[in-house]
Amino acid sequence: MPREVPVATVDELAPGQRKLAFVEGRSIVLFNVAGEIRAIDDSCPHNGASLASAALEGCMLRCPAHGLCFDLRTGCMPGAVGLRLTTFPVRHVDGELLVILEDSAVSRA
Repeated sequence: MPREVPVATVDELAPGQRKLAFVEGRSIVLFNVAGEIRAIDDSCPHNGASLASAALEGCMLRCPAHGLCFDLRTGCMPGAVGLRLTTFPVRHVDGELLVILEDSAVSRA
């Protein structure tokens, strides 16, 4: 059963900002991309490098370790099948940002 876990307030993430949150033993990075909040696991699927300080251009995130790019909207690498970020749905409720976690496994959206 999915759980909604509060991770930040809406005011904490202005467009272009990011926040690292620790949720139930996981590190999750939230990004405000043009007013849309995106949440990903703070681990590159290639080699586990932290993505919290990765370069962000628009909705494209570049891993600092090996330069792989991922689209934060899909978690996928552009034009390629293969590696994919673990993404989490985010809801806004009464000024809070809630990350939705699945019990059995992290969601891939």
